[in-house]
Amino acid sequence: MSRIPLSAAAASLLFATAAPAAAPQFDTPAKVAFVIDLSSGAVLYQKNADVRMPPASMAKMMTTDVAFELIDKGQLPLTKMCTVRPETWQKWHGPQAGSTMFLSPNEQVSVENLLKGIVTLSGNDASVVLAECIAGTEQAFAEQMNTLGKKIGLTNSHFGTANGWPDNGVTYVSARDLATLARYEIENHYKLYKQFYSLPSFTWGKTLGSGQDITQQNRNPILGKVSGADGLKTGHTDEAGYGFTGSADQNGRRLIEVVAGLGSWNARVEESTRLIQWGFNAWSAKPLFQSGAKVGTAQVQLGSSSEVPLIAPRNLAVTVPAGLASGATSLKIRYQGPVAAPIAKGQHIADLVITTGDTPPQVVPLVAGEDVGKAGFFGRIWLGLKSLFGMA
Repeated sequence: MSRIPLSAAAASLLFATAAPAAAPQFDTPAKVAFVIDLSSGAVLYQKNADVRMPPASMAKMMTTDVAFELIDKGQLPLTKMCTVRPETWQKWHGPQAGSTMFLSPNEQVSVENLLKGIVTLSGNDASVVLAECIAGTEQAFAEQMNTLGKKIGLTNSHFGTANGWPDNGVTYVSARDLATLARYEIENHYKLYKQFYSLPSFTWGKTLGSGQDITQQNRNPILGKVSGADGLKTGHTDEAGYGFTGSADQNGRRLIEVVAGLGSWNARVEESTRLIQWGFNAWSAKPLFQSGAKVGTAQVQLGSSSEVPLIAPRNLAVTVPAGLASGATSLKIRYQGPVAAPIAKGQHIADLVITTGDTPPQVVPLVAGEDVGKAGFFGRIWLGLKSLFGMA
């Protein structure tokens, strides 16, 4: 592991230190809680974040994301019509089937409307119909969920159903994994995320007898209560209690929260609102580097150049307790090096580690600022001679 000098701009931050920062305190009756600031990658709060738990309907985030992946690849049109199989309708209608979109047997429903039924109404029926439409069976779709989970980097999750219905422990997640899933969905499918997750209500189905349209409100407990709230998904079963994975963006700073194991609907509303507001109010994001700024350099092994600039792939920030004057108390560039050539411009080859008092270290990515090819034959001879004689 190499730690190398920072650029002059980065090094100047080392001397702008303030008194050690104490992490703001928070307490919640939720059995599980987690908050991350996407502007810096800083974990602001965690309680049992890696404990396995049933996700209930929060599993539908993965169902949605499988669809988003296919839509953005051009493999699943929003206009594609899906058929509600009578067997699926029979299983997922009535009070015993939980949240519903009120689909009808043999009904033709577009992928777009099924996604609205899943995200806004938490429809168990809509989730299974979409799964069968995409993969043929719910079991085959669950395999796609698990494949995507591995791609995203979920390390403590497994999916056995498309809607999170209790299945004797086959389906489980951790709060950290739910936050990772939410982050992936927001960062990789932002247009679709904004299209589907912020709807205040959705109308589908007819009442028996009068045949009136059925309109249901979005179950998101922070939508309309917390400034910038725009997602994601609630969950509730007797086994899991009341849970929520949520996100809000305020002035370009986005937080993701997870709460789970609460005892009532009202407790979920109160704790999810209180936790994310604490994240915004008790902490602040201090800018470090603009996207494209050079942060330092990394040594290169057997490359056409002996070093490569390290740049910020996006606007980088550090999250510190609110009111702290300084942006950071220490910055270190960390990478496995020298980095073997070839190196592609934009390749993630290093990290910037930021330490602020007694708060956990924050790690943000750095990427190569240019392409570096392999050294040619004579170049390798010259590099070997330099190494042999200790030449710089």
